[in-house]
Amino acid sequence: MRHVQVDKNVLIAGDKRYRLSAFRNIYVIGAGKASAQMARAIERLLGARISGGEINVKDGHTAALRRIRINECGHPVPDLRGVAGARRIAQIASLAGQDDLIVCLISGGASALLPLPAPPITLAQKQKTTRLLLHCGAGIHEINCVRKHISRIKGGQLARLAYPATLLTLILSDVIGDDLDVIGSGPTVPDPSTFADARAIFEKYRIWNKLPAAVRARFSSTSEETPKPGDNIFGKTHDLIVGSNALAVDAAALAARRLGFHTVVLSTFLQGETREVARVHAAIAREIRASGRPVARPACVISGGETTVAIRGQGLGGRNQEFALAAAIDIAGLRDVVILSGGTDGTDGPTDAAGAIADGTTLARAQALGLNAAAFLANNDSYRFFESTGDLIKTGPTGTNVADVQLILVR
Repeated sequence: MRHVQVDKNVLIAGDKRYRLSAFRNIYVIGAGKASAQMARAIERLLGARISGGEINVKDGHTAALRRIRINECGHPVPDLRGVAGARRIAQIASLAGQDDLIVCLISGGASALLPLPAPPITLAQKQKTTRLLLHCGAGIHEINCVRKHISRIKGGQLARLAYPATLLTLILSDVIGDDLDVIGSGPTVPDPSTFADARAIFEKYRIWNKLPAAVRARFSSTSEETPKPGDNIFGKTHDLIVGSNALAVDAAALAARRLGFHTVVLSTFLQGETREVARVHAAIAREIRASGRPVARPACVISGGETTVAIRGQGLGGRNQEFALAAAIDIAGLRDVVILSGGTDGTDGPTDAAGAIADGTTLARAQALGLNAAAFLANNDSYRFFESTGDLIKTGPTGTNVADVQLILVR
């Protein structure tokens, strides 16, 4: 890890130093699509010093570990395997003492992979709430605000369990702006959001009456708030971002320049409805062809972030595939334009694809196969569309997770 090293008997994490001999036990816990690779790196650094630990990962996102237990579970909708693993993680944290060090590994996907519902809410009720938020087009900040307040572990509550142990959290950010309290629903950081904030989200998307009764009851009564900034439980915690979307976009820009493209980074704060954002990218491609703005050809425009999809159809896909399909419609006939949208973790929505590629010939090729792109888009069926045209991007699990990357290439 670039940001974490061991020098003799000292663990160096950013600007923090930890004398390893001062700790009786060192435990490693965490969750996320990239947490297995993070755990592998920590095992290489700390080796036999690790007393044990557990991480929850998405099915298939594993690595060979010797001292840290891997628990595969469901994502994006949590399952019982995730609950069992989250319970064991909470137990490790709560049993650690003041002379122990806990290294917590958090990456994108941790919110769904650390499901420990607050009683009397059940997993099934939490699953329904998650689905409602995903389907209505709520943003990740909004979804995680709700998750914190129906959980026993999110929103700083894992730090509450770990106190008074020393807690170091290493984070791969998949969140726009790298807000620590949003990444993985902030299990080890202060939570500025409240129950009232979460209820306002239900009202905004008009789903309050669709929620399970137990969830409505929790937000209608006086419940213990998540720990806030200034709480003394955070006196022995340190949080360090070791990877982000901005770093991925910068690396992509460097590679593009080396390949001879005139390159510009559009934004790493991309958000909004996927189809609309895709149309903006298609318009930029047209502008480059017409005027050489904002960059001359051969051009590469890079953006990053995380868009959202309001699901109205019955199809299969993810935000990146839907982005590419919407863009394909707007760049139809432009033979010198290619647009890519992909998830850096290697999975897009509930599919085995990271995303898709569209170019000026995509619609013509689809029509030759008898496919109506607009109908597939209306049905949120981008996966089957690009599966037919052969334009899906399938990388398998990448071992990282720093949101999405979009590319526009113009010859």
